[in-house]
Amino acid sequence: MNLLTRDVPPRSAWALEQAGIHPLLARLYAARGVQSKDELDDALNLLLPPAGMLGTQEAAKLLADAMAQNKRLCIVADYDCDGATACAVGVRGLRMLGAQNVNYLVPDRVVDGYGLTPPIAQRVHAQGADVLITVDNGIASVAGVQAAQALGLQVLVTDHHLPGSELPTAEVIVNPNQPGCGFTSKSIAGVGVMFYVLLALRAELRQRGVFDASTQPRLDALLPLVALGTVADVVKLDANNRRLVAQGLRRVRAGALPPGMSALMRAASRETAKATTFDFGFALGPRINAAGRLADMTLGIECLLTDDAGRADELAKQLDAINRERRVIEGDMREMAMEMAESLFDEGDEPPPAICVFDPDFHEGVVGIVASRIKDKLHRPTFVFAASSAPGKEHELKGSGRSIAGFHLRDALDLVAKRAPGVLLRFGGHAMAAGCTIAEEHLDVFEETLNQVAMEWLDAATLQRRLETDGPLPAEYRRVDLVDMLHHEVWGQGFAPPVFCEEIEIVSQRLVGEKHLSLKMKHQGQPVDGIWFGRTEPLPSKVKLAYRLDADEWQGQKRVRFLVEGAEV
Repeated sequence: MNLLTRDVPPRSAWALEQAGIHPLLARLYAARGVQSKDELDDALNLLLPPAGMLGTQEAAKLLADAMAQNKRLCIVADYDCDGATACAVGVRGLRMLGAQNVNYLVPDRVVDGYGLTPPIAQRVHAQGADVLITVDNGIASVAGVQAAQALGLQVLVTDHHLPGSELPTAEVIVNPNQPGCGFTSKSIAGVGVMFYVLLALRAELRQRGVFDASTQPRLDALLPLVALGTVADVVKLDANNRRLVAQGLRRVRAGALPPGMSALMRAASRETAKATTFDFGFALGPRINAAGRLADMTLGIECLLTDDAGRADELAKQLDAINRERRVIEGDMREMAMEMAESLFDEGDEPPPAICVFDPDFHEGVVGIVASRIKDKLHRPTFVFAASSAPGKEHELKGSGRSIAGFHLRDALDLVAKRAPGVLLRFGGHAMAAGCTIAEEHLDVFEETLNQVAMEWLDAATLQRRLETDGPLPAEYRRVDLVDMLHHEVWGQGFAPPVFCEEIEIVSQRLVGEKHLSLKMKHQGQPVDGIWFGRTEPLPSKVKLAYRLDADEWQGQKRVRFLVEGAEV
């Protein structure tokens, strides 16, 4: 592994420090492209205006008209955390703004697959809806939108995924990635798009005299959900997304969050007063996602929608139990998939440019997580396939892929579709994560074609595992209060949490739990404990390590420890 140190522009760091920012934070922010304190201002009035997102005004008019006529609205959600939070934000927000008839429907991962399909459109129609609203899906649902409109439904698509060559014929599309949209935060999550539609709707209702600035509902109450979905979907935390997350976190820490989020924090043994983006990404997100992977995402959405604390607790416990089951399934499957992936090349050789694995016993609900684990270990674009368990679709394989920097996965699938016509039945996604469905008989052709694309697109530099770090940690900053300060900030995709790097002396090391390396070290001559999760091989007595700062508690005393991320050996 190559450990690289981020460049710290001295002028930016100096300007931030002069503006009153802690010297360590000033250095970290400058290395992430922040040039002035203004960029760190997370005030709500600095959010990009809703009018800048193509389609929000038209969506607001469509919804305001529908509400005035007391039409029935149905939100078609998605079965991940972004889709669940977007649905909860949509239902809660529309009700706050005066909608009398709001319902939702969430597709089943196994039976329905991804997006708005004709059968889902029929189910929405059968429920008696007049307006169908998609959240976190729909931009690729050409046939589903047509089917809905043929049944007399008006369709509003809200999505953030990359569009294909053909856009659906919906009445309105709101998606910052659609052609002609000048909204600069292209990486906003699906939940963020729905939040922006609600902001535009509130402005439209103000204009119609439904309420004024003093009587309008406070949509900022939805920001904890927006923050959760944004972090859990691992979208790039640009300035606008950071503001959304910071505002949501602020409310969570103040105790102003939906009962379901509060119950999930308790189920995960986390404190709301000290909530971090890490809690959203690694505690709450996986528990909500587990419902969509193994059961029914309705559980996750109901947990986020209920205002009854007792019911929220009950649902959070169910989600926690499902997540435990998911971990067991994932653990067994990951072990098997990793063996299959490593059998594709001889020991000492480089892995192939792309990895594809499939086994009839794989569970389609966790293929994405397993693909992510293999990608992390082998540093190759990876697809993991499982047999579809949908009735009549047993011959189909559902694949989930994860990629490495420099290899745009959805674009790669697009090229595979062109080079091997008919192999991909369906596909979609982003640069770093994508999904597809193929016939089992075409697995070899898919693997061969994807490897060919990867061979052409990936060079030696891209295939070399690299970790960007923030260089050495000055000894005076190895303090618990500074660990707390760092944890309090908004970090995530595209605004990476701090990782320090330097040569460290290993005093002793031992395995704990059979798969983690516990370390006693000396950092600049001073003793410090550390742990490397998932590492079993011993380290030399002196080694260049990359590590994050953490604090653990022992006999009532909090101490700094290093969470090791990598080594240059």
